[in-house]
Amino acid sequence: MKRNVIEIAGLSKVYQLGQFGTGSISRDMERYWARLRGKEDPFLKIGETNDRAQKSKSGVIWSLKDINLNIEQGDALGIIGRNGAGKSTLLKILSRVTAPTTGTIKVKGRIASLLEVGTGFHPELSGRENVYLNGAILGMRKKEISRRFSEIVEFSGVERYIDTPVKRYSSGMYVRLAFAVAAHLESEILIVDEVLAVGDAEFQRKCLGKIGEISSGDGRTVLFVSHNMQAIQKLCTKSLLLKNGMVQQFDDTHSVIDSYLREQTVTDAVVHFPIPEDMHDRTGYATRLQIENASGEIAKEIATGQQWQIRVLFTIIKKAEHFIIGLGLNTLTDIGIRTSWSKARCLEPGTYEAVFKEENLIFTPGSYSLTVGLSNYERAIHYIENAATFVVSDVVSPLLDKTIVKVSTTGLILNPMDVHISHVPTK
Repeated sequence: MKRNVIEIAGLSKVYQLGQFGTGSISRDMERYWARLRGKEDPFLKIGETNDRAQKSKSGVIWSLKDINLNIEQGDALGIIGRNGAGKSTLLKILSRVTAPTTGTIKVKGRIASLLEVGTGFHPELSGRENVYLNGAILGMRKKEISRRFSEIVEFSGVERYIDTPVKRYSSGMYVRLAFAVAAHLESEILIVDEVLAVGDAEFQRKCLGKIGEISSGDGRTVLFVSHNMQAIQKLCTKSLLLKNGMVQQFDDTHSVIDSYLREQTVTDAVVHFPIPEDMHDRTGYATRLQIENASGEIAKEIATGQQWQIRVLFTIIKKAEHFIIGLGLNTLTDIGIRTSWSKARCLEPGTYEAVFKEENLIFTPGSYSLTVGLSNYERAIHYIENAATFVVSDVVSPLLDKTIVKVSTTGLILNPMDVHISHVPTK
């Protein structure tokens, strides 16, 4: 049976905005006395959340507010949210970089944290010396660090500079060595903030593989903050969504990411595309996309099992002798599900519409994006990525057999949609 390695109860963190102090000695003393007794600041405004887009009325901000969370041993927990949601503040409190204003945290085991580039490194010391310094800070003995030293250096890829002062390292080299130290030293909990964005693509893949190995193979707990939803989905079984310093959702990763992306994405059933600047050099271009339900009505949301269609209006400027229009469908984490293509045909200059139709929509409920591509002789003439988004609801259409189950979108092979192109007469 798994045990809780991190228990968070009633955690809140308040920061003072602008000038410190209340403006009078008596009120400052009142605040100080409340803090000594472990009470809340008497001058805090109740109910003011950490919304960075709005000006504070009280001069203080709740960076975190009433966080209650239990994290089990071996969990790989993804922490997501907009900038300013409180992700880094939570990790800093867990790493004991800063103290909470209220609430308690119980941690069972040693924590290795990588919060920002160069955390815990002394610029005047060499890479070798900083490895031992970091290990000592994490509570490791010199013998333990020496046993893993060669693995750390090999993983980091900075062996040539290991005896050079780290003040001469680039930010990427800093991250390489810092992550290698945190990942290889024998701590029970690994905390990684958005620092991997600094590394190159090859090193990011290497790090993500190591994080997966740590959580699944070694049974260590990983807390991973990233704006890369694909990395979160690949590595983390559970995820935490923070909004304005409060927990909005704590659930399996797929549902949390879907909620986050759905909130961040504007869903439009009708999208008008701007005319390309280099229009005269093109054979044609798309002008509008429209999502419709079984009745041909504009719809932002389609029920599972319902007939649906997508209507794309486009203009041909020059004669296209081998014209094809395609429609790609992806998840919001850029996992491609399928692409539907029309048959090649010759089109004279004019306005046309292509209707992509499907009898039964069988995707898992969630949000999806559409990509439109026009080509002539297999050469792209207009390509619009993430042209529109739509939602598949979990309300099963009465047209659908009740025995159908939800279908996963990963690795799914689906038949393409039927495509019909027709000429639209000019008025």
